[in-house]
Amino acid sequence: MAATVTATATAALALGTLATAPAAAAVPRTAAVKPRTATVSFDCGSYGSGTATLTAAQDGTAATIEVSTSAISAPIDLGAGSVSSTLTLTKNGTGTTEFTGNSNPAIPAGGVVSTGPLTGTVTAGDSLEGKSLRIVVLGITVTCAATSAQSPGPFVF
Repeated sequence: MAATVTATATAALALGTLATAPAAAAVPRTAAVKPRTATVSFDCGSYGSGTATLTAAQDGTAATIEVSTSAISAPIDLGAGSVSSTLTLTKNGTGTTEFTGNSNPAIPAGGVVSTGPLTGTVTAGDSLEGKSLRIVVLGITVTCAATSAQSPGPFVF
């Protein structure tokens, strides 16, 4: 019986210790990409030209970029998820990387094309700057080339 009381007391003491122990600090998985939002100008040939706003986020090696551009407007109402996009970015000044996706909100006729999140992979220290944008809407491919440097600067992950 003494062994049972001792075991019960030991268990209660252990539970009490756990209950009063300070909580471990959570390690955030989302890393800070800087800047979070940037703009770049695109020329889309006969489809138009204009500024695009790029908004980046990162979670470990996974990154996303959302794109909204006045360079292309919707010819008709476009349903959510109907725009396929590839954003090509210069990577660390020497190569390129692509962010792709077909996620977009519903876009009314004449509205600016918004797409994303486009997904890609990054490593710590990557510096990415918008180079080109390819959008497929209703089977029509529109290719846009950057005509300005990204402002306020490249995304650094």
